[in-house]
Amino acid sequence: MMSIIGVVIGKTDAKGFPDRKNIGSERYTFCFTIRDSPSWFINVNSWGREDYIKSLSESFRLGDCVIIENPLVQTKEVEKEEKFNPTTTSYKLLLSENHSVVRIYEADTRLLSLLHLPVKNPQDFYSLGDIVANGQSLDGKIINVLAAIKSVGEPKHFATSDRRKGHRCEVRLYDDSESSFTMICWDNESIQFAQSWVPQETVIFASDIRINFDKFRNCMIATVISKTIITINPDTAEANILFNFIRRSPEMLDLDDEMIDHVKCHYVINEKTNACSFCSSTNSLDAGTVPMFASFDLLVDLTDHTGTLHFCSLSDTIAEETLGHTVIFSTTARTGLRVKLLSCKLADPVEACQNLPEKGK
Repeated sequence: MMSIIGVVIGKTDAKGFPDRKNIGSERYTFCFTIRDSPSWFINVNSWGREDYIKSLSESFRLGDCVIIENPLVQTKEVEKEEKFNPTTTSYKLLLSENHSVVRIYEADTRLLSLLHLPVKNPQDFYSLGDIVANGQSLDGKIINVLAAIKSVGEPKHFATSDRRKGHRCEVRLYDDSESSFTMICWDNESIQFAQSWVPQETVIFASDIRINFDKFRNCMIATVISKTIITINPDTAEANILFNFIRRSPEMLDLDDEMIDHVKCHYVINEKTNACSFCSSTNSLDAGTVPMFASFDLLVDLTDHTGTLHFCSLSDTIAEETLGHTVIFSTTARTGLRVKLLSCKLADPVEACQNLPEKGK
């Protein structure tokens, strides 16, 4: 019987897929990556019933030492598998529910030291300033990043339009070239991993992280994907330089951390509770030290001859320009504000006829 001992350096969430052999049922899978030396690491795949896969996935975490007994060694399809999984050797391990076993192994100092060695060349990375400078030319690219942790947000839970549950966590990075840069975690494994990072103390080397231009924020952001392997507090010369920088420059964290949730977020302050609707904090609000201002915050329906868009947000200066009034106006003006023709132009007769409601037949 073959056994392999290693430390878990990468791990994906358990996911279900339609079973082609049994219509109407699902097969579950997840993948993790183990390492037993500075040069060698390998991906491990497992398929099976939902109960088995979820139980196996929950039995260990990133950073754990594990022993794998009786895995099946297979040659991997490089082009297909490296699109979604970390880049490794030309082989992979496959776990069988009936024959393979994975269990926690006694912590090994030699193995644990591997957690601080990047899986890529430690000199092959972009600084955050380089990413910002390159801008949209890096949109969609997979790169390596070395950065320090500025803050780790709380996990946010949501439901998609098709009622699937999701979660996300926003991490803010910084280095000597950029004071704040956003990294998004979407999977449960990376979100849990991020909760252990300590601002101003943890440095990460993120291998194979995706860079995108965020149209909403109008800036570049990083996203943790299934290929990404994050090494915390790397034992490299480049990381040591960054460590020294963050120790010398604590003021970089203090410039706007206290304001970011209360002032810069620009969310609505509830007049009854005197709390921010976004961060739910009342710190400094009671003391009157945070400047607050009145503004429009409206939900409107926009309608033309083709249809209606419901619950559109109209707020702040855009609302004032649209309505032709500032947020503070007289009672008389407020009473008279019912209907206002903003603009009009001659419609195309053919298009108008096609979209006008038909009268009773």
